[in-house]
Amino acid sequence: MVILLNCAHHVTQRLQKTFVNYGEAMMYSLESCPSPWLRTHSMWGRYTVSFMLIVTQLGFCSVYFMFMADNLQQIVEEARTTSNTCQPRQILVLGPILDIRFYMLSILPFLVLMVLIQNLRVLSIFSTLASVTTLGSMALIFEYIIQGIPHPGNLPLVANWKTFLLFFGAAIFAFEGVGMVLPLKNQMKNPQKFSFVLYLGMSLVISLYICLGTLGYMKFGSDTRASITLNLPNCWLYQSVKLMYSVGIFFTYVLQFHVPAEIIIPFALSHVSESWALFVDLTVRTALVCLTCVLAVLIPRLDLVISLVGSVSSSALALIIPPLLEITTFYSEDISFVTIAKDVLISILGLLGCIFGTYQALYELTQHNFYSRVNFTGGIHV
Repeated sequence: MVILLNCAHHVTQRLQKTFVNYGEAMMYSLESCPSPWLRTHSMWGRYTVSFMLIVTQLGFCSVYFMFMADNLQQIVEEARTTSNTCQPRQILVLGPILDIRFYMLSILPFLVLMVLIQNLRVLSIFSTLASVTTLGSMALIFEYIIQGIPHPGNLPLVANWKTFLLFFGAAIFAFEGVGMVLPLKNQMKNPQKFSFVLYLGMSLVISLYICLGTLGYMKFGSDTRASITLNLPNCWLYQSVKLMYSVGIFFTYVLQFHVPAEIIIPFALSHVSESWALFVDLTVRTALVCLTCVLAVLIPRLDLVISLVGSVSSSALALIIPPLLEITTFYSEDISFVTIAKDVLISILGLLGCIFGTYQALYELTQHNFYSRVNFTGGIHV
């Protein structure tokens, strides 16, 4: 994210533009690189980044569908047995009353209404609500998992290499905000302060990920489920935690949806007359939300879809493209050999992780029944 931010800032200064998005930064950087072939095909750099952003953000939205449906299903179907006493959750659970896809479809109309909001400043209000509900629920999750943590001596020190490949995708999935970095900066009243906001935000997020992942695994061990909220006790307090977290994800969905909408909708509107603009706008937004729902319905496996989305597209946007973007942006300005070597190494590692992580996630998906309700462990979830 920092590399992307620096490159975009450099491009805007060089071209004397107010702002550029991710795709434009890639295109303008290729236009100034020494290779004639890359300069000629610079537009394809923009197309590639735009395509990867669409795939990534819609993949995130599909994962959010699964997350909300998983938690909503557990809340609704355990309501009759929910008590005021918070005891550790039993591993054996009765079969679902309603299929998980029913809960996905029940969420769909509300998300369709939410994505009709187009102003990012208005969406920032929902972002604040999402942050408040998420932090509140995380505080209660921490309060529970730090109690009575078993001795970690029985936990394996290292997982097998197949699990590591899935972990790579899940970890890179954490870079889900990479597509929102430049749009948020461009909408800020004081964009020059964005670097401080980014560093502070990333520091807090990294700390929370490390603490929650470590403590959660120490608490639940191999029984850790695809979302740690599904490990919480069946009592009203922690059922409310799942509800708050789901509300936070609901509002976050709208923010993540903003990126592909801003890429696809202007393209669609350019092919219709002004009288059809509103109809096409609403239709495209509705169709994209329905697409994310369909993807979630077809593959209702939260853990593996997280790994797959992370490996396929997040690795490209977070690890492969930014280092290459830095080389093309600063190559004509005497970029150091150490920086070039660092960028090439990061891109190669990202490419290898993309290839092997994608293969392992697809292999795991083929080994299970897509139409069964599964929330199993993997040791990679936080």
